Amino acid sequence: MIGSGSTTRIVVDVTFLCMDAPPAGVAPVLPDAYRIVRQPAPDFAFYRFLYDGVGQDYCWWMRRVMPERELTVLLRDPRVEVHVLWRDEEICGFFELDRQVPDEVNLAYFGLMPGQIGLGIGRIFLRAALDAAWASRPQSVRVNTCSADHPRALETYLQAGFRKVRTVREVWDIPDRLGMSVPSWLRV
Repeated sequence: MIGSGSTTRIVVDVTFLCMDAPPAGVAPVLPDAYRIVRQPAPDFAFYRFLYDGVGQDYCWWMRRVMPERELTVLLRDPRVEVHVLWRDEEICGFFELDRQVPDEVNLAYFGLMPGQIGLGIGRIFLRAALDAAWASRPQSVRVNTCSADHPRALETYLQAGFRKVRTVREVWDIPDRLGMSVPSWLRV
């Protein structure tokens, strides 16, 4: 358990995936009005807006309890990149690449804001994230997803070219003070 106070216990299956070669074929182009902007060393409040917005429906809680100082240090690490998807002046999603392990890139976070899901932009955005990950020519790109994520997340990663490495069952104690809506089917 992290910190004190009441928690909601959930059980999730976390699937770890790996990609050993860049995706084949020509990358699809973002629709008009969309653009991806790298956000060097985003400040704490902006990053939390991204993280909370994308993760609100999927039990993304770990960065919500990370102390501001610790998260700020992480975001200032030049091996950690945050890229934001915009449509005109609206924030539509983000991805985070972590290059802290030599010859490997971890797609640490990836997702769309709730209003962007189902508009056909997700796979194009994922391909852009993968192209950014492979730009440094790592030996592999990794990602993980869990049973609390969007129901199509695992399938989307597999279709993008990832392969399953392993799945583990984890028990999470989500602090109730975060005010997260936890689906009943995940509760222990």
